[in-house]
Amino acid sequence: MEMALAHALWQANDDWARRILAHPFVRGLGDGSLPVESFKGYVAQDAYFLEAFARAYASCLAHSETRSDLYGFAELIAGVLDELKLHASYAQRWKVSLHGVVPIAATRAYVDFLLGTARRGSLGETVAAMTPCMRLYAFLGQTLARTDVAPLYAEWVTTYADPGFESLAVRLEALLDLHATDCETVRTNYRRAMELEYRFFDAHLGGE
Repeated sequence: MEMALAHALWQANDDWARRILAHPFVRGLGDGSLPVESFKGYVAQDAYFLEAFARAYASCLAHSETRSDLYGFAELIAGVLDELKLHASYAQRWKVSLHGVVPIAATRAYVDFLLGTARRGSLGETVAAMTPCMRLYAFLGQTLARTDVAPLYAEWVTTYADPGFESLAVRLEALLDLHATDCETVRTNYRRAMELEYRFFDAHLGGE
């Protein structure tokens, strides 16, 4: 039986997934060693990114082909709004301003990639650029949750290990399988998103 495209793409990018899981920023979320200032910077930048992510979903919704697509992308947009609420709670707790956030280079590169892809209007290609974020965060949350998680960032781990988040990742993967074809652009978009995910985490520990 032929492997589903979403699964095949994830398997093809296992090298990036493992590299991100091993990154000191991600390890620090699990064991609590991540400096709070690094997490505060991440929260502000990730909130900026999530707003763009929601707009990319909105573009997908606008190019939807069936009623099922409309329901699917509406559900995914609602999931992003829930994530933004979580970021707002982090911001309140750690005194982080989410207003007037100036994107750093890693954030800008990721946002430009997503929205540029969305503007081209190919539903399959846009979903291919968005799916890695959802699958990766579910993978990170679930993997970290199987370790001895320190209290400091336990809420982050719990959020992305939650079955509700997994269901959103599965929903997006189903849309990828439905609308994308196994072509060079789709494979390139998926892998580029994984690279940008790494660079986003890396930027918050002083990486390039």
